[in-house]
Amino acid sequence: MLEVLLYPDPRLRRVSTQVEEFDDPLRELAAEMIQTMTTESGVGLAAPQVGISIRLLVMNPSGEEGDDHALVNPRVTASSGRETGEEGCLSFPGIYASLVRETEIRIEAQDLDGQAVEWTLNGFPARVVLHELDHLDGILFVDRMSPAERIRWRPRLRELSRQASDAAQAADVPGV
Repeated sequence: MLEVLLYPDPRLRRVSTQVEEFDDPLRELAAEMIQTMTTESGVGLAAPQVGISIRLLVMNPSGEEGDDHALVNPRVTASSGRETGEEGCLSFPGIYASLVRETEIRIEAQDLDGQAVEWTLNGFPARVVLHELDHLDGILFVDRMSPAERIRWRPRLRELSRQASDAAQAADVPGV
């Protein structure tokens, strides 16, 4: 299983690069990401969340076994509608916020073999893809929160920052 990076890890802010090679290592990474997403009870996971800055995301918005999908180099080509809905993020454990997202999107991407795919997604699956696409562009969940949501979650965000700082300090301390 892969380690999910937690806020405020700076790697989460990197803009991902296009995938050029469609090979076994890419397929293996996608499989490990799906396993990690499932183990962590997520519905989506982007490669930057596991420290790899490439344009790859996995998703399973239904939560049903066998409904896992991997999208490589995805991009939105059309969108419509807007609604507010609750989101969480594996990189922000314990935080949930109401965010505004498009309700319908058309995406173009490639599968793990490099073949072109085009999907139209509505509702929750569209929300999942838009959330993961943000990760590919270095945009975080907290960036989309309203000022009121940021204030509401400020103590938890500070706690995550403090935990990251403590972990970094502990890593720098020589063993006894």
